[in-house]
Amino acid sequence: MASILSKKKEKYTLKDLKSLGNDLLSSRTHINNLPILLSFVSPESAPQFVVESLLSLQSFFTPLLSQLPSTSSIPSSSTKRSRDDDSSKTKTTESTDPEVIFKTWLRSNFDEFVKLLLVVLVSEQSEDTLRDIVLGTLMEFVKLLNVGRFHSSIYHRLLDAIIHSAVDIDVFVDILDSKYFKYIDVRYFTYISMEKFVKTLEASVVSGNRAVIETSEVESDSKESLELSVHKIYQILSQIPPPEKQAEDSQHEMWSCSDGSSSEKPKDKKKKQKEQDSSLLSPTTIAKRMKLKFTKAWISFLRLPLPLGVYKKVLASIDQTVIPHLSNPSMLCDFLTKSYDIGGVVSVMALSSLFILMTKHGLEYPNFYEKLYALLVPSVFVAKHRAKFLQLLDACLKSPLLPAYLAASFTKKLSRLSLSVPPSGSLVITALIYNLLRRHPSINHLVHKETDATANEDYSESQPKTRKNLGIDPFNNLESDPKKSGAMNSSLWEIDTLRHHYCPAVSRFVPSLETDLTIRAKTTEMKIEDYNSGSYGTIFKNEIRRRVKEVPLAFYKTIPTSLFEESDFPGWSFTIPQKDTKC
Repeated sequence: MASILSKKKEKYTLKDLKSLGNDLLSSRTHINNLPILLSFVSPESAPQFVVESLLSLQSFFTPLLSQLPSTSSIPSSSTKRSRDDDSSKTKTTESTDPEVIFKTWLRSNFDEFVKLLLVVLVSEQSEDTLRDIVLGTLMEFVKLLNVGRFHSSIYHRLLDAIIHSAVDIDVFVDILDSKYFKYIDVRYFTYISMEKFVKTLEASVVSGNRAVIETSEVESDSKESLELSVHKIYQILSQIPPPEKQAEDSQHEMWSCSDGSSSEKPKDKKKKQKEQDSSLLSPTTIAKRMKLKFTKAWISFLRLPLPLGVYKKVLASIDQTVIPHLSNPSMLCDFLTKSYDIGGVVSVMALSSLFILMTKHGLEYPNFYEKLYALLVPSVFVAKHRAKFLQLLDACLKSPLLPAYLAASFTKKLSRLSLSVPPSGSLVITALIYNLLRRHPSINHLVHKETDATANEDYSESQPKTRKNLGIDPFNNLESDPKKSGAMNSSLWEIDTLRHHYCPAVSRFVPSLETDLTIRAKTTEMKIEDYNSGSYGTIFKNEIRRRVKEVPLAFYKTIPTSLFEESDFPGWSFTIPQKDTKC
């Protein structure tokens, strides 16, 4: 039969398909057109043939969906005998009833139609417009098959086909986001399906770790498929509106109760159904259930071994898109503490969410400041997420209960970094140090730390001792423990060198630290966001906009006799040899 149909398919034209569809819709006598139209719903068929067959089949099945038996109630070929004679008689009569047999056959063809639609949907040969039409048809069946209720089985199969397909998921996500995620039941069952997919992936990961893998190629293929599935699940989850935005809507619109939801169109049934739904579920109950499903889906997803790209995307947005909408945000403490312990860029990105849990949800992290101290490296000031990190760094050091040694260690560490970062980083560091000195008056001695030579009036007696200790800084930049860094006995000599920085903006900004920051009434904190997004380009634009009163000229009033002063380098001579001008 299949070979006959395949031969006939080549002879059919678009006009023939239209006539087949019209005949099928006209009477039951043309029911044999149904398998012919089904044969054209395939990726190998031309798009116009697929659309024409799809429209005819959809028009045929839509009025019959409420009459079709469920898949589970389809009788098997061999009827088992039951102990009760009456029940066995009813089963045999039902199985021999022509109408039951006909509806059972229709149900099997409908299931085949849905299966073929899923194949066309995720086929690489299908065009985007055809995918849009097929997805819309499947969503109509999700709405219509269970009269007045969401058919979660077809929707789960739809999402499963999308996640496990080789096609780019952006097309499907755009369609779902623009047309269907505004309905609360679609979002609800999407969370449920995502949680099921995650549990399946988690089970496969556990079984894969236990199994003995023979070849490395099999291992790499399984990792790639796992990473691809995780990435697709994240794309769908990240596009669903969060529960709080859903709760703001006064009317919780449902896809299964939207217009044209069934073949039975009496208005009374719709009104009764809406009244029943509104009486059963209040807006607060719906919001609680949505938040619970949201929490289960995200928590189960974060347990998976996330690829690095997905990991960074999650950490970059989890503080705004996930934490505020969880039923219990403290459930993320394990995930965030592990991320913070990784180090590098991952720790920088996890800092924002971890800080929220510490300040708003009572999370205790004993080594928080030690880890934060270790993140202060030159590469942070050129990282992609440096702006958010520097704002959080300033917020973490704002507490007046911060120990003096800790404030001094961060101040000195930032001061040392100012020697090896771009000019924009030096500006941010100066602003951070300004805020630290203003908040913690106990470390203001770092600004005007005097040496033994300047403190002793008798310079001649202390000269050998001073020269021996000249240039020694008690601060240990390589020490990872702020307690042992020796910052309290040091000074901010690095900031003093910025007075002669090659960038005018930096040299002009340094004198702001000379003001008496202990008088808090006369000073205000600097906003780090005004400096953390700077770059060479922004500094250059600001400089060319400035109105310069005095133009610096490149000439000397007196000709220099040495390159450096002898007081800067004791024991060294930098005199310029005088040339003999005699002829």
